[in-house]
Amino acid sequence: MTSPKVLPFHKTIPRLVKDPVTELARMGAEAGGRIVRLNLGPFRPYLVSHPDHVQQVLKTEWSNFLREGMFWRPVRRLTGQGILREGEDWASTRKILQPLFTARYMASLAEDMADAIAERILELDDHARAGRPIDGAGQMTAIVNQAVVKVLFGGRISRDTAERLAPEFATCATTIGFRLLFPFVPYSVKVPGDRAFLRAMKNIDEIVYPLIEQARREGAGIGKMDLISAVLTSRTGQDGKGDLRQVRDDLVSMYATSTETTAMSLTWLWAVLHEYPAVSARLHEEIDRVVGDGPVRPEHATRLPYLHMVLQELLRLYPAGWIIPRQAVADTEIGGVRIKSGSQVLISPYTTHRLPEFWDRPLEFDPDRWAGESTRRHRYAYFPFGAGPHSCLGQNLFNVEAPLVVAGLLSRYRLVLTNPQRLIPVPGASARPKQQLLLRLMPIERNRPT
Repeated sequence: MTSPKVLPFHKTIPRLVKDPVTELARMGAEAGGRIVRLNLGPFRPYLVSHPDHVQQVLKTEWSNFLREGMFWRPVRRLTGQGILREGEDWASTRKILQPLFTARYMASLAEDMADAIAERILELDDHARAGRPIDGAGQMTAIVNQAVVKVLFGGRISRDTAERLAPEFATCATTIGFRLLFPFVPYSVKVPGDRAFLRAMKNIDEIVYPLIEQARREGAGIGKMDLISAVLTSRTGQDGKGDLRQVRDDLVSMYATSTETTAMSLTWLWAVLHEYPAVSARLHEEIDRVVGDGPVRPEHATRLPYLHMVLQELLRLYPAGWIIPRQAVADTEIGGVRIKSGSQVLISPYTTHRLPEFWDRPLEFDPDRWAGESTRRHRYAYFPFGAGPHSCLGQNLFNVEAPLVVAGLLSRYRLVLTNPQRLIPVPGASARPKQQLLLRLMPIERNRPT
């Protein structure tokens, strides 16, 4: 039997309080992929980062490592009994939603998605003409939000409503950080972020429930293929009678995952392109050559191989889903370490993606590492969307949407980061920069025939 590397309380807490996402990655790297036990006082989870161990937890023995335990409590305050649950709740929700997130169905929506993205990007011209910097995270969320609402929700959510929803979800995503790091603190004890989280959740419900009621009155599922119709029909039947709380949970879960992953990943991109000007120049050259004056269409995305490599590398260094908690439901072993039933296991793509044993120059942003060598890499050294039966449904959405957003922006503007600085990832539902990214939009001038 092998013993895990144990990090004592007096060393673990200061590091996690200072910069939890980055420090967790360093703990995994310092252990060389060995299992690490974190001493958080009454709570002592295992950090699992080696790809072999990730494969065991997420794939080969996934039924013994469930999405249960105290780490999930802050998330489920918002998402309820939906796709992030286990057992029948999860299976029934995934069966309903999976047809709407297949690669084929996402491809069928690509034209509409390109239109929605181009429409929203065009509105940035006012900022460009006035020389006003834009908030990177806010604008990425706005662009992604509009595409998701128009395409996945079939236009059932108005733009005004969507723009009210987005900041509430952002509040929920950012205010659960303390609860995620210290999940053993009882909810009778108010901690930083609680009040804002509960207020945002209340506001979300006040928006979502009327949308459900309206869709039910209009007759969900009659010739419609959108998230609200699919969930309503499956949960309440053709007569529209059933548990609206379950419908709400499904929709909240999918709205959050559909917007958060893409928007936050793309937010990191602009800091990366500032830091790596050669990557930026090569990316601009490819997009200028393939897209030209635009607008960007889905067929352009298939001819932008370097952009896809950039996005793969972006998800390596900045996976939105930075931590994947699991709870063992039976005694087992991982890497020779005994894991007792009830133990909490933490898997972090942010950590595994930085292990020097599996990545050359792991902290360097190098899209060329994806040029034909991925077949020689451990399958579970890279899993930005999770793995196994619980892999994220939004992966195919990202693969269609993200190239359209980046190509759309870079075919029209040069984006200049006006406040470069060291960015600290904030733990929450996703890893987003703590600092604001301010971007100036410089319109691209092309010689057009007169």
